[in-house]
Amino acid sequence: MTQDMTIIEQAETLAAKVLATPATDQDIDTVNKQLGRYPRGMIAVGARCACGRPLAVVTRPLLPGGVPFPTTCYLTGPEAVKAISHIEAEGRMKEYNDLLAEDAEVKAQYERAHELYLAFRHEIAKAVGDSEEHIEGTSAGGMPVRVKCLHALLAQTLVMGPGANPIGDLALQAIRDEFDPNVCRCAVDIEA
Repeated sequence: MTQDMTIIEQAETLAAKVLATPATDQDIDTVNKQLGRYPRGMIAVGARCACGRPLAVVTRPLLPGGVPFPTTCYLTGPEAVKAISHIEAEGRMKEYNDLLAEDAEVKAQYERAHELYLAFRHEIAKAVGDSEEHIEGTSAGGMPVRVKCLHALLAQTLVMGPGANPIGDLALQAIRDEFDPNVCRCAVDIEA
């Protein structure tokens, strides 16, 4: 994705790419094992480990039963979840919140990440026929004003690629020694 694309064009391209390969029964089974529960609303795998296992999934804006779900990009890979939890526990969110308060360029990029997330979810919602009225304007991870959940921000980076979310990008860099989507470190065999 280039910065020359508008947010809407970028969202359309990303959504079309994700929706071109719907989640398979094996993907759903793997994510079920990763999460320890059925992945309600999962429509596609947005990012995979080098070995092919899901790292982050894309979910519908409305879960079964009509439950609004704003977290469109959802982190599922156990090694990614563990690594990002470590830096959350170390207080990295405070550092990133301070960065947002002090760096106007990062703040603007983070606000753009929020707009991209909303536009991406809107494209998904249109494609699957879901309403967004109960989550309109709400993205994930605390965007656009604060860092609340690094899991969600990392998921956006993994699904949408580098440059989609500056905080997700920083978090991915911070955990590279423990997690890298290009290096399989899957510790548990969860395949059927």
